[in-house]
Amino acid sequence: MWEQGVVLALLMAIVSCLIATKLKPSLIFASAAFIAFLTGMIELSAVATNFTNSSLLTLVLLILASTALEKTRLISWVSRSIASGRLGTVVAKLGISTALLSSFTNNTAVVVSLIGAIKRNQRHAPSRLLIPLSYAAILGGTLTLIGTSTNLIINSFVEDVGLPSLDFFAPTMIGLTVLVGGVLVLIPLSYFLPSHDEFGQDDLPYFLEARVESGSPLVGKSITENNLRALRKLFLAEVVRDDEVIASVGPDFVLQARDRLLFCGDVESVTTLQEIQGLTFFGQHHLNGQNLLEVVVSSSAKFCNNTLKSSRFRDRFDAVVVAIRRGHERLEGGLGNIVLQAGDTLVLAPGKRFEAERRQHRKEFVWVNDLESSTKLDSTKSGYVLLGFITVIALALTHTLPIIKGLAVYVLAMLLLGVVNIGELRRRFPMDIVVIVGSALSIAQLMISSGLSVRMGEMFLEGFNGWGVFGALVATYLMTLLLTELVTNNAAAALSFPIGYSMAVGYGVDPMPFIMAVLFGASASFISPYGYQTNLLVYSVGNYRLKDYLKIGIPISIVYSTLVLTLIPHFFPF
Repeated sequence: MWEQGVVLALLMAIVSCLIATKLKPSLIFASAAFIAFLTGMIELSAVATNFTNSSLLTLVLLILASTALEKTRLISWVSRSIASGRLGTVVAKLGISTALLSSFTNNTAVVVSLIGAIKRNQRHAPSRLLIPLSYAAILGGTLTLIGTSTNLIINSFVEDVGLPSLDFFAPTMIGLTVLVGGVLVLIPLSYFLPSHDEFGQDDLPYFLEARVESGSPLVGKSITENNLRALRKLFLAEVVRDDEVIASVGPDFVLQARDRLLFCGDVESVTTLQEIQGLTFFGQHHLNGQNLLEVVVSSSAKFCNNTLKSSRFRDRFDAVVVAIRRGHERLEGGLGNIVLQAGDTLVLAPGKRFEAERRQHRKEFVWVNDLESSTKLDSTKSGYVLLGFITVIALALTHTLPIIKGLAVYVLAMLLLGVVNIGELRRRFPMDIVVIVGSALSIAQLMISSGLSVRMGEMFLEGFNGWGVFGALVATYLMTLLLTELVTNNAAAALSFPIGYSMAVGYGVDPMPFIMAVLFGASASFISPYGYQTNLLVYSVGNYRLKDYLKIGIPISIVYSTLVLTLIPHFFPF
């Protein structure tokens, strides 16, 4: 009996800390698991088993695999697909493509990958698209077992209580219906989102160069016809034709082959230029998926007062300069002809030798900083990366090779082929998720083994006496939804699953409807920016306020919940 009291106290402390403090959820759950270990309620071997749970390891490998997938031309394809059309059309295309991507890779990773594409789109303010992006990723995450970390966490709990692992497509039919309903609601609601799209030329400090290739679709068309005047956060400063600098480029200026276009832009502009067909930007032939670096030139650098060409920069450092910044000074002439000075900031695409000799460059560069942006893989390498991932999923679906083994081989292959490096994997490793899930599994085990979940289930049964088993299902779903909005989706799943499972056992019915209620309830975070990681990712980027989530999220949440509660008993009878 005392164990139930201690576990209940731990649960109350967890929920209170999650709601009332700014402590990281990983720290809160880890502290609770540590207290349980110290009091002898759980053995060290059990804790170790929870942290090496197969579903948790699958989740980690999926997130690491997404590091390679982000560099493929798939993201560029999505970016092009949302480049034209009215806002409603763009939201529909964005919603469907994001949801499909999220169903087979972790939805948080999909949002991280697509934020840059949204910011680079040339027709609509990013703030009109980022909340729809997040919501579509949430909806897409419910389509398959691996679409979101929450689904894999719930599968861990399912296996932990001795039930068969959830089928890969277990939530798919409900998820598809919810996706269609959600996107149909998102389209008109997106017009009510704010239009934050303020930037000026002073905010675009990097200097970039691109060349019009022979046979390019840009040749023979004006700047306006090629939409080069409408590029967001990328300003066409001048054109160099036959060594003649044309500084004032009018909208009717017609491009010719071999014209060099000089832009002012931000770091994301590197990817923007890669996505414009017929343009080859400075150094592009040497780029193939590298993570970009930002360096500041030292006053003791041997290449100071020399151009990139005369200093043989690429040969010396095994790195390609793709952009240069000199405060807010307007640079002129081709990138290769700029005389480098101390204090210049360079964006580099490093080769293997640069990375290996990074510490030896301290005299040349005052500061070296890893950027989140990376260059795209070429078409051939992109094809191999995507084909490899599709093969892993196909082998898992046909039960030829377990997905955890397939993903392990895939990540190792990407590492050996140089598509990703150890530094990228280390930065992407989801330590917080590992700590939360491993600790949450331990707490959930305690709730079940101590009998607390049964007691709480009995309380719910009494509270919903007369409502029947469907009333208990609704209660389980609403409890999970509320916890998701208050304390994040992963924590909600960990706290709700034992209670939902005990209620199913108490009624003597199949636990699958209750498992699905927890699964969909833990993904029902539309009203708060804090409940789901994808919402939090777009919160600051879109410069949103809480009211923006409320006016869009409440209608979405009502439609989502109505569809889920209607469909669960149909597809998963009691």
